[in-house]
Amino acid sequence: MKVLPFKIPKPEHDALVYQEDHELVFYDKFHQHEEIQVSYIAEGEGTLVVGDTVNHYKKGDVLVIGSKLPHVFKSEVNTNKKSLMLSLFFTESSFGKHFFKLEELSQFRLFFKRSENGLKATSHKQKLQYYFFQLKESSKFERFIILLNILDILSKSRYRPLSSFVYDKQYSDIEGKRMSAVMEYTMNNFQDTIRLEDIAKISAMTKNAFCKYFKKRTNKTYFRFLNELRVENACKLILSDKELSIAEIADKSGFNNISNFNRQFKNVKQMTPSQYKK
Repeated sequence: MKVLPFKIPKPEHDALVYQEDHELVFYDKFHQHEEIQVSYIAEGEGTLVVGDTVNHYKKGDVLVIGSKLPHVFKSEVNTNKKSLMLSLFFTESSFGKHFFKLEELSQFRLFFKRSENGLKATSHKQKLQYYFFQLKESSKFERFIILLNILDILSKSRYRPLSSFVYDKQYSDIEGKRMSAVMEYTMNNFQDTIRLEDIAKISAMTKNAFCKYFKKRTNKTYFRFLNELRVENACKLILSDKELSIAEIADKSGFNNISNFNRQFKNVKQMTPSQYKK
């Protein structure tokens, strides 16, 4: 399945697509596809932006990205370890318009509702891992049966939504490429000072037009999103490097002073960086 700048075309004859991503970094362009994506992170970690929300993903995570839900996986850049993601792609009508409406499959309705905002499974992960590892050597029919088993488990699992807001209109290609450029610039430069005129220039819009554009499509201001991205990076540094001071973490995450860092961190995580570290 080839990824285009913003959309993934559906293979002509395959109702269910199995894909393995063996990369130092996953596809790091903001994009969407009609298919629901159900993925297992076998190796790697990084940042996952889904809709309006910044998340962290790591080895062992089971993630669901809903149909047409814009997202980007940003693997850790300072790594020489390969990332590995195992994924299934399908739509609610892949096996016929009425297949998932059968009464015998009524338990899956909860899964499809949850998938609209994306989700991360927080239980039954060993059982899910078992099924994902069966996929490579399985026939197309066996993969179909495995998908039903995975959906059954995900319908019963505890979970955490990945996005709190879903833009109710599909992005056009022009809009998608614009938002992709904004996300790419932000994720590559969040450690530095980003001014409104800088990001407006990337979007090829005036400052006022960009602010309205971003807020309408994410339900938050651009600088709220930027601060959430910086705080998520700070959380990763707090957990991964015990030797770094709070001031050093603030600096590496793009905050120019410690008081602003503490204020923004508490605003996002409802606790101070020191409390989070403890």
